[in-house]
Amino acid sequence: MSLFQEAQLLETRRQFFGRAATGIGSVALASLMNSEGLGATASPPESYPGGVVGVPHIPPTAKRVIYLCMSGGPSQLDMWDYKPQMNEWFDKDLPDSVRMGQRITTMTSGQTRFPCAPSKFKFAQHGQCGRWVSELLPHTSSIVDDLCVIKSMHTEAINHDPAITFLQTGSQLPGRPSLGAWLSYGIGSENNDLPGFVVLHSSWSSKQTTQALYSRLWGAGFLPSEHQGCSLQSSGDPVLYLSNPDGVSPEGRRRMLDGLAKLNQRQFEVFGDPEINTRIRQYEMAYRMQSSVPEFANVGSEPQAVLDMYGPDAKTPGTFAANCLLARRLVERGVRFVQVYIRDWDHHNDLPNQLPYVCRDVDQGSAALVKDLKQRGLLEDTLVVWGGEFGRTIYSQGTLSDTNYGRDHHPRCFSIWMAGGGVKPGISYGETDDFSYNVIDKPVHIHDLNATMLHCLGIDHTRLTYRFQGRDFRLTDVEGNVVREILS
Repeated sequence: MSLFQEAQLLETRRQFFGRAATGIGSVALASLMNSEGLGATASPPESYPGGVVGVPHIPPTAKRVIYLCMSGGPSQLDMWDYKPQMNEWFDKDLPDSVRMGQRITTMTSGQTRFPCAPSKFKFAQHGQCGRWVSELLPHTSSIVDDLCVIKSMHTEAINHDPAITFLQTGSQLPGRPSLGAWLSYGIGSENNDLPGFVVLHSSWSSKQTTQALYSRLWGAGFLPSEHQGCSLQSSGDPVLYLSNPDGVSPEGRRRMLDGLAKLNQRQFEVFGDPEINTRIRQYEMAYRMQSSVPEFANVGSEPQAVLDMYGPDAKTPGTFAANCLLARRLVERGVRFVQVYIRDWDHHNDLPNQLPYVCRDVDQGSAALVKDLKQRGLLEDTLVVWGGEFGRTIYSQGTLSDTNYGRDHHPRCFSIWMAGGGVKPGISYGETDDFSYNVIDKPVHIHDLNATMLHCLGIDHTRLTYRFQGRDFRLTDVEGNVVREILS
């Protein structure tokens, strides 16, 4: 680059303001490395340290979220949305008056008929609330008095990729910030030694082919990259390259980072690129995580009674039960948002044989997480959410028999549950028709769910925005209503 071109670059408006901010980056770096030494005072309890929201828009009922993401589309008909009247409709065609010409996927659009497939699993009432729950969820059945089950969820997306992208980012199109990234940006972190947003991936017992999960689902989109989720591994170092290489001591690593920070700071003073400061913060976070991550990942330090509650998989890294226990340990240490993924809910065929496997994978861990949080006094300000990107159809995909059926994607109604964090316990919200095909009372859209979650955290979803390409974006786009009837 010629000197003339370099001068032109440095005279852009962005670079001018960058140079005008000289010194801010060094103060930020110094505060990261030694905040107490600078005489920093703690943020007042009514504020969000490090978040752009600052003082909550509304009084928060939750400080943190654990999102149990069931990727693939769990069948609401076989777990939560009890439809005993469907037994009389076995192998009868779904009435046109119910479908009303609504869009279906190409996987079933070529079928000559749509035979109704009642659930082959038994349901029973549980808890003081009398919630009908499938026999597939014996452990979750024991906590129904702590749950708010929403049976009227709906979405526009009909295929996995756009549907789960919509669920996680508020848009069917890739590139938007994820829910966890919005929360990290909005309310910051309570722990300087761990990321504010952590992602855990779970293994599964079934051998069925499953849908892929993409890093954009926990990405920062156009927000500063420091807000993206930190995805932990179940084997080796929980975070890639967390351990020092052979021959590198902790003191040597510290000296290297100090020198690198000075070089980055010099670059920031010249170019004013905020991503340089993000890079500095991320290096410092990685250094602190070298001691904090091994400590929280050591589930062997848990009492045997706690391990027994989560079940035999609790000490097997990467299982759903182990990740639920890790999620509790993370929020206990101030992590704002933990997302636990598990796949294998996509049962287009052989559902009666495949669904029990994945229910067995998640049932005990989900229930133990709620019980564990409650015993520790954390449930009241921790919001737990369980659900997938859409539901499944009442009609069978492919051949229907007395013992076998499959179900196609169904975005028009599905079920999720929420617990803690200011949500009313022991209630059911919304209703579907006799075929679990259409919502007939109190519909809840994906944007409504996200607006409600933000509300619990003290955020007005219409005010958490970020300007990008000339427009103010938000998680709920231009829609979303808080579902106040489910809030305490």
